[in-house]
Amino acid sequence: MAKARKDAPLKKNRRRVTTVYMDLDVSKAAKMKAAVTGMSVSDQVNEALRERLREDERDLEMIKRRRHEPSIPYEEFLADMKRRGLL
Repeated sequence: MAKARKDAPLKKNRRRVTTVYMDLDVSKAAKMKAAVTGMSVSDQVNEALRERLREDERDLEMIKRRRHEPSIPYEEFLADMKRRGLL
């Protein structure tokens, strides 16, 4: 069997076996959801991870768009909040 190149495009059905340690309650909830929805625990994990990656992509795009905005040091921000009676 030939090895896939690292830069080869991913095929939709490619899978890798990975061990994931979950909190007992999270595991139980995922199994219950799988039973009710027919969506396997693996598919739930994949969906959740993809959503987090999309979130990261949105965050990075926002950072890129806002990089030229002025910033304020954390200490100054806290001092301003205190001055305004918010702390």
